Parts: sequence; structure tokens; C-alpha cells
Amino acid sequence: MAFWKRKSKKDDGPEPVANSGSPHDEEPPAPALEYSVQTSLLTDVGCHRQTNEDNGRYVDPQDAGLLAARGRLTIVADGMGGHSAGEVASGIAVDVISRVYYEGDDDASSALKRSFVEANKAIHEAARKDQSLNGMGTTGTALVLRNGSAIAAHVGDSRLYLIRNGQIYLMTEDHSAVMEMVKQGLLSLDEARHHPDKNVILRALGSHPEVEVTIWQEPFPLKTGDRFLLCSDGLYDLVEDEEILQTASSGDVYGACEKLIQLAKEHGGYDNITVAIVSVIPASEQQPGAAKETRQVKALQ
Repeated sequence: MAFWKRKSKKDDGPEPVANSGSPHDEEPPAPALEYSVQTSLLTDVGCHRQTNEDNGRYVDPQDAGLLAARGRLTIVADGMGGHSAGEVASGIAVDVISRVYYEGDDDASSALKRSFVEANKAIHEAARKDQSLNGMGTTGTALVLRNGSAIAAHVGDSRLYLIRNGQIYLMTEDHSAVMEMVKQGLLSLDEARHHPDKNVILRALGSHPEVEVTIWQEPFPLKTGDRFLLCSDGLYDLVEDEEILQTASSGDVYGACEKLIQLAKEHGGYDNITVAIVSVIPASEQQPGAAKETRQVKALQ
């Protein structure tokens, strides 16, 4: 696996820092790539929690003009806070991001960042008005596929992976205490996975009046055969990257999501688990109705 990190605050595009290669090793396709998308997004409460504070959404605009301008949006959010506050925060995040992103006439990257900023404000304001929601927040990871390219925005420690040519690449950097220690050379990635502070995050939507949003500055060219995986830490804390790769690469996207959630539960299922797989396929392989069937989040029982 190649680990990717932000280059600087001014250049948030992914940069490979491992020696196992990168998605850029082969010549990228032309932006005019003709493709279709198959998506599944599933969430599960896990084996120990009473409520599910994760949330997610897949938006596939039916308006051709809006689809061309903004593309297809997938969001995963992992809420935090006492009682039902985390569920409220993640719900606000996906509602606001999926609405605000498709508003306005700015470019897609600016619109995606703006949607995160507005979500942060809405969550923070809701907590200010209701003391029972005080301290709530949520992660947010969003992927847009548009005109042969991908863009992404990210706050917190939910993750976005790319599976390409039999390899898995981490396309986001966790905004967490242990990842800061990894960057400083104090921990290895494997040590970070098992560190007692692995779930301490440094950024969240709604926890402060303002938030720094990590967003790719350059669109990432797609190839047919690509599979993007978005997930909450309920998956990657318990399932190793190689196992994620093997499971997410095989079969239809819905079945792969089901299997990944089952794997996390077999390994303990200590947290809520949300998984989305977005598959880029040749346009000729799109089955009628496939996108419609996976547009909504399904909660597994």
C-alpha cells in the first residue's frame, strides 16, 4: 500500500511517500473517458453500540446539466457526542453538504469546500442552541466523480481509499493525534493502528466555529476499473488494508460492502461501521436501474 499525505496547507493534493508505487505510475486516461458508476453505501450499528452515529449519502443528479456541472457525490460521516448528539451531527453534515454542494455557480472544488464550511457552521450553531447537543461533532469525507476526474474533501479520520490495478492507496490523511506522531517519525503506521489514542481526532465538523477543510487542489484522473472506498474507522480499525483490498475488489459493490461490514463485526465490531464503494466501469456495462438501487443508504440489521 502507498500512503498519501498532504504536501502543505496550500497544496492538499495527494503525494505518495511509500515505495510500493502510486496510481500515477501509468499514464492517466484522457478527461473524455466514457464511464458509468455503480455505488453502494451501507451502515451498521456494530456489535456493541446501542445507536448508530454514522451517516452517509450518495447523490446522483437526474438533471443532465447538474450532473455535468457537479457530478456524483458520496459522503461518509462519523458523529461523536453524548446521547444522540453524534447522530444529529452526522445527519446535519450529510444533509448540508449534499444540498449546498449542488447550489451556486462556482467551480466544483470551491463548491465542495463551501459545503463543508456550511456544514460546520450548521452543526456548531445547532449545538449552541441546544445544551443537550453541546460538544457534538462529526468527521466528513466526500468524493465527487465528475467529467472523468475525482475530487475529494476531508475533515477528521474517516477515510477514502482507491483500488486500482490490484493495489490499494490511502487517499486521505487522518486528522488524528497518532497520525501527527507518524508524520514526526514517532510511530509507524502499524503502531498507529494499535495505539490507545488512535481515535483522538484533531479536526471535526461542528466542534469549533471554523474548520480547516482538506481538499484536493487538482482533479484526479479516473480509469475504468477504479474502485473508491469511503469508510468510517469502524472498518479500518479492525480490518487490515490487504483484507480490505481483497474484499472490496471482488464481486458487485453491494456484496463487497456487506462482506466488509461482516468482517469488521467478526473482528469485534466495537464501533459503528459505514462503507461505501464507488466503482468506475465502462459505460457499456451499466445495468439499467443499478444506480437507483444504491442511491440511498441501507442500514443493515
